[in-house]
Formats: sequence, C-alpha cells, structure tokens
Amino acid sequence: MKTPATKDSHQDTAPPPLARTFRVDEIKDGEDRLIEIGQAERQSLAALLDLAGLDRLSFVFRFDGRGEGRFALHGKLLAAVTQTCVVSLDPVESVLEIPVELEFWPARLVETFRETADETADRELRDWPEPIVDGKIDLGPIIYQTLATSLDPYPKREGASFAWPEDGSPETPKGPFAALEQLKQRR
Repeated sequence: MKTPATKDSHQDTAPPPLARTFRVDEIKDGEDRLIEIGQAERQSLAALLDLAGLDRLSFVFRFDGRGEGRFALHGKLLAAVTQTCVVSLDPVESVLEIPVELEFWPARLVETFRETADETADRELRDWPEPIVDGKIDLGPIIYQTLATSLDPYPKREGASFAWPEDGSPETPKGPFAALEQLKQRR
C-alpha cells in the first residue's frame, strides 16, 4: 500500500491548462506552423491568470531536427492582454511578442543529460531540454508558461502614481482612513 509521501507523481499532476500535442513522426523539419488559441480557451486562461482580457493568443513556430530524435523549437508568442492597473484599477492593455527557443529530446536522452549534469558540478547552468513523452511534444504548457511569465506583475496605467501630493493641500489624505472618508463625502 502506498502512503501519500510515496505516491506516483503523475497521479497528483493536474492536466495542463492548455494542450497542443504533436506527434514527432508527423513533424516536418523546418515547416512554419501557427497555433491560434480560440475564444473559449482564452477566456479560461484569462481567468486563470487574473487578466481583465486576453483578446489574442497565438504561437508561430517551427521545429528543426537535431539528430538522435531531438528537435529545436524556434517560435514567437503573440498576445494582446488587458491587465488591471495596481494603482487606479483601470484597464492596462499591452501587446506581447515573446521569442521562444527550446529543445525537445527523447526522455532517455534527457535522463542521461540529467545524470551527467549531476556528476559535473562545475557545469554552467543552462536551459534543460524538454522531454518527448510517448513520441509526442505538447506545446500547450510552453505557450501557457511563456504567457504567464511574460506578464507585468505590477501593471500600471501611464501617469498613475503611488505618490501623494506633497503640497499639503486639503485633497491630501491625512492618515490611513482619510481617503475612505473623502469617498464617503462624495456620495
């Protein structure tokens, strides 16, 4: 009987929020491809990433064969996102164009690479290749992770500022609840 500490890791893994799977035996070397994410999936991703909107999400890419079952991915994520300003709560729109360069290797080669890297501690840190699992490459998690890590963690509308006026004018809030008092008086 397995205890919670010894469960297989794949049993606890939730499915990725986005999936776009390609069989390696169907990949045409050097062929330009496009993935367009539909409205329903964009809405789901926007909710997951706490975005006010995700009007466009696409990925332009190509695979180049590297021998021994390895592939290099060259691509660009294109997105039109709307975030919420952390100061004013106004919408902040932005267009993202993020280059993506990755390698996909058969899982056995990734494991060999990992063992070799562990043995040579002086090896410089570099991007690890992604494993090809069951002869398939899933670009969905790559698209999602690229989008998620490219978002501005503190989006701010142009001209919005955290600074309070220093002139001592009556509009300058005095104390932590003064701004709430001003809002109450406007009603």
